[in-house]
Amino acid sequence: MNDTRVLVAMSGGVDSSVAAAALAGQGLDLVGVTMKIWQDPAGPRQGGCCSMDDAEDAKRVCDSLGIPHYTINVQDAFKTEVVDYFTREYYAGKTPNPCVPCNHALKFGYLFAHGAAYGARRVATGHYAGIGELRGRLAVTRAADREKDQSYYLFSIPPERLDAIDFPLSRFTKGQTREMARKLGLPVAEKQESQEICFVPDNDYKSFIRGLGGAQDVGRGDIVDLSGAVVGRHTGYIDYTVGQRRGLGISAPEPMYVLQVDPAANRLVVGGRNDLYSRALLASGANWFIPPEEFVRMELTAKIRSRSQDSAAAVTIKGDGAFSVEFSEPQLSITPGQAVVVYHGEYVVGGGWIERKI
Repeated sequence: MNDTRVLVAMSGGVDSSVAAAALAGQGLDLVGVTMKIWQDPAGPRQGGCCSMDDAEDAKRVCDSLGIPHYTINVQDAFKTEVVDYFTREYYAGKTPNPCVPCNHALKFGYLFAHGAAYGARRVATGHYAGIGELRGRLAVTRAADREKDQSYYLFSIPPERLDAIDFPLSRFTKGQTREMARKLGLPVAEKQESQEICFVPDNDYKSFIRGLGGAQDVGRGDIVDLSGAVVGRHTGYIDYTVGQRRGLGISAPEPMYVLQVDPAANRLVVGGRNDLYSRALLASGANWFIPPEEFVRMELTAKIRSRSQDSAAAVTIKGDGAFSVEFSEPQLSITPGQAVVVYHGEYVVGGGWIERKI
């Protein structure tokens, strides 16, 4: 294993390409790897994320930088760890976030496990995040570009792997990344970002889940209010998420929102906008970069969505990976299946998966 050799995860986009270029500029020994993660059952997709074009773009970038490039097939691992998880969570009445398990299982799991085959001990990606030291321990940090910051999606990285991870874009803004790609003449300098879930065509997750669900598929059911009175009918609970207002088909004096998805009863519970707010939640599957016993001496904030604002919060450890978070301000649409990520200033101290609001 070579401490100076870095395995760079190459998606074929501008971010991972500039990350590779930045490391190459430091004189490091690099190898670019593109993971073939998904094949649309409907056939190969031209353009967009996860297409054959992406692998070709990654190879062209590596050729321009003078570094070797490999494409590895991880479709089985991706289906098990990401696609099956995504589908299973929806059938459980939750709203999953596939980016977190993808990072955990593939980028900072599979690539580390197979890095030895390329003589590399370190892994680099094009994430907008950083790694810093807090109270003598390494932790993920926010990126300089707050609009692109991806630290929320990285809370589950095993702490022991942080010293072997590189995030070259931590101090770059998206605009600077794009400009650097242009100056270097990278062939992906003008390539646009994909805004969709990489394995869900046209972001139509309802059709995707039903297509994979088979015998698990669900039908119509009741929509009830907080008193239990039936106020409408739904097309199948997997078609709805907490906080949803449109598509309910309910006639009411005020707008109604989904408050709870109840898969056991195949029903939705709805209420007014004020009913969506809560100050506390219960979470599971905790991963901490900083030991929880130190939280009593730290000012913490937490967020329940990647784009939401932090709110001052108190964390209480429940055991077996469970914990509760109490916010200083009511939070809108605390959604089971989403991540709650805890911060101390610029540092991610850890996080977990939302089970329910309290």
